[in-house]
Amino acid sequence: MLFNGAAFKLTRDNDILELSFDSEGQKVNVFNRNALTEFGQVLTEIEKESGVAGLVLSSTKGVFIAGADITEFLGYFASPDEVLMTMLDEVNGMFNRFEDLPFPTVAAINGEAQGGGFEICLASDFRVAAPGARMGLPEVKLGIMPGWGGSIRLPRLIGVDNAFEWMCTGVSKKAADALKDGAIDAVVHDGDVRAAAISIIEQVRDGKIEVASRRALKKSPLKLSELEFNMAIESAKGVVGAKAGPHYPSPLTIVGTVARHAGKSRDEALQIESASFVKLGKTDVAASLVSIFLNDQALKRLARKQSKDARPVKHSAVLGAGIMGGGVAYQSASNGVPIIMKDIRQEALQAGLDEAGKLLKKQISRGRMKPEGMAGVLNAIQPALSYGEFGAVDLVVEAVVENPKVKMAVLAEVEEQVSDDTIVTTNTSTISVDLLASALKRPENFCGMHFFNPVHAMPLVEVIRASTSSEEAIATTVAYAQAMRKTPIVVNDCPGFLVNRILFAYFAGFNKLIADGADFRAIDKALEKFGWPMGPAYLLDVVGMDTGKHAADVIAEGFPDRMASETKTIVDALYEADRLGQKNGKGFYRYEADKRGKPQKLPDPDVDQIVASVQTASAEFNEQDIVDRLMIPLCIEAARCLEDNIVSAAFEVDMGLVYGVGFPPFRGGALHHVDTMGMAAFCQRADEFAELGALYHPTETMRKMAQNGETYHAKAAAGAADNSGAQS
Repeated sequence: MLFNGAAFKLTRDNDILELSFDSEGQKVNVFNRNALTEFGQVLTEIEKESGVAGLVLSSTKGVFIAGADITEFLGYFASPDEVLMTMLDEVNGMFNRFEDLPFPTVAAINGEAQGGGFEICLASDFRVAAPGARMGLPEVKLGIMPGWGGSIRLPRLIGVDNAFEWMCTGVSKKAADALKDGAIDAVVHDGDVRAAAISIIEQVRDGKIEVASRRALKKSPLKLSELEFNMAIESAKGVVGAKAGPHYPSPLTIVGTVARHAGKSRDEALQIESASFVKLGKTDVAASLVSIFLNDQALKRLARKQSKDARPVKHSAVLGAGIMGGGVAYQSASNGVPIIMKDIRQEALQAGLDEAGKLLKKQISRGRMKPEGMAGVLNAIQPALSYGEFGAVDLVVEAVVENPKVKMAVLAEVEEQVSDDTIVTTNTSTISVDLLASALKRPENFCGMHFFNPVHAMPLVEVIRASTSSEEAIATTVAYAQAMRKTPIVVNDCPGFLVNRILFAYFAGFNKLIADGADFRAIDKALEKFGWPMGPAYLLDVVGMDTGKHAADVIAEGFPDRMASETKTIVDALYEADRLGQKNGKGFYRYEADKRGKPQKLPDPDVDQIVASVQTASAEFNEQDIVDRLMIPLCIEAARCLEDNIVSAAFEVDMGLVYGVGFPPFRGGALHHVDTMGMAAFCQRADEFAELGALYHPTETMRKMAQNGETYHAKAAAGAADNSGAQS
C-alpha cells in the first residue's frame, strides 16, 4: 500500500493505481476538512509514481462520495470572504492537480456522487457508473452553486442547456439519464465498475481510446458560436428566472456565472466561479437553506432515536374515508403498508378509492410509477363498512369529523374491536389528546397523529403525546409515519399543538389588521411577496372557514389573553355568511374549476360588504407594517411553544412550520428569522405595536435573550483561524 490514511487508500497493481475513498468510522464518504487535507497529501504521493498507465478513483462505501461536509458550510459562510476564497482556491488547486496527472483517470461510481463528490468525477478523464448510481450538483438547493469546478467542467462536457438543467434545478440523475446527457461514459450493467474502469485504462494504454482531446475540452473555452451561446443564455435566464422567483438568487447566478466564464480557460473560469460562490455564500438565503438541510438531518436522527422501541406496523387501518382518511390510506398503501379504510357510507369509501386512483395516475404520468404498480397499491387499500378484520391491525388512525364527542365515541368503539396492544391514534388538528384519551380503557396505547392537508403533498406529521401515552405508542407511531415517508415531530399536548397554535397567532394578527381597515388583497400580496406560498386570506379559503373558525375558537379558549377577540372577526363573519372558501366556491375569493379541475381563485366584490361589517377603522398600511403585524405574533408564539416545552428544540419549531404550513424555506423558519433579524431588533419592532395587545408582547425570556445577545440556533461559525488552514 502506497498510502494508508483515515480517508484515502492508495494501492498499485502493476502499472495501475487505485485511489480508494474509505472514510474510517463513517457510513458515507464526504469531503470534510480532514479528508481534503489528506487528499492533498495522497496527490503528492501519486505524483511521485512513475510508469503509471492510469488511476481508478473508487469508493469502499455504498455511497461513492456524498459531497462536501455541509456541517462546515455555515462556519465558512460566517468567516471573512478571504477565508472562503482560500478554501475554494485550495480545493480547486487539488482538483486541477488530479485532472492534470500525466496518465488517464477513471471514476468508478458505484453509488451516490453528489456535489463535490461529482465534481471530482468531472475532473476525471472518464466516468463509469453502476446502474443504481445517481449523481448531480444539488448546491442550488442550499442557496449556493457548484464551487469546485462543476460550473466549468459540466457545460463543456454536456452542453450549456443540459448543464443548466442539472445545476439550476439540483436534480439527481439516474445513471442511465446521466449517460444520455453525456455526463458519464458508460453504465456498467454487471455492477463491476472497478473492472470497467481498469478496462478503459488498458484501452488507453493500448492506443484504442484517446485522452488528450477530452482534457482539452474541459480546460478550454466553451465551443459555441456567439449567436448560439447568446440564445442559450437568454433562454435560460427566462426559464430559470421564472421558476426561481425573486427570493432564490442562486439559479440566475449560475446562469450569469457560466455566461461570464464561457470564453475563459479553466483556470481563469475558476476564479469567476469562486467569486460567485463567495457572494452566494454570504447571503441570508444560503444560511437559511443550509440550516434547513441540517435541521432536516437532525429531525431524522431524532426520529430514529424516538422510534427505536417501535413495534412493527404490518397492517393499519383508518377510520373515515374523507379527504384526510383517503389521503392516509393512499400514503400507507403506496409505501407498502396495507390498510383498511372504514366508513359508514359506501359512497364515501368509493370516493376515497377514487381519490387514491387519481393520485396514482398522476404518479404514472410523471414516470414515478409503472402502470402495473397501480393495481398493487389499490389492492392494498381494503374498503370496509364494518370492523370485521380490525382485530389483526397494528395501528389505527381515526380521521372522522373534528368534534370531540364524535371522536371520543368512535375511539371508544374502535378500541373494543382491536387487540389489546394495537396502537390507536387520532388525526386531530386542535382537540386535546388528553381529553380524547379519557374515553379509552387503554389510554397508554393512544396518541395523536396529525397529518396536514393534502396528505400526499405535506411532509409533516405531528405525533402528539398525551399524558398517558406510553413510549411504545409514541415510538410505533413515529415509525409508522417514517414508513409512510413523512417527517414526524413529537409534540406535547396543548390547544393547536405546535403548528396550528403558531399559525393561528398569525391569523389572529390578520384578523386585527382587517378590523383596523386593511385590505385583505393587499395583505395577501404583501405576505406572498415576503415568501409565503399564499397569503392568509387565500390560505383561510383553502383551509375552509368552518375549519378555521373551529380551530380559532379552540385556541382562543386555551389562550384567551392573546388569541381571543372581543369583537366578531372576519372569519366569524364569513362563516356566518356561508362563505367557506374553496369547499363551497366562495370565501375571500370566488373559485371556479379550471381546465384541469383545480379551483381557480377569482375576485369577488360581494365579499367587500362583509369585510366592511367587521372593520372598526379605516387606515392605510405600508407593506412592512402589514408583514410585521402578522409575523411578529407568529414568531412570539413560536418562542412560547419552545418555552412551554411543546417541543424541546428550536429546530423542531422551525421545521414544523416549514413542513407543515409552507413557512418560506429561504427564511429558515420563525426562530431562525428572529435570529437573522436579531432579538433586540425584533423586540424593538414588536414594542412599536404593543398597544395592540398581548399578541405583540415578547416573552420575558425573549427580552433576556435580547439583553444577552443570544440566539435560538447556535452560530456555526468556527473562527477564521480554524478554517483557513484546514484545506492545505
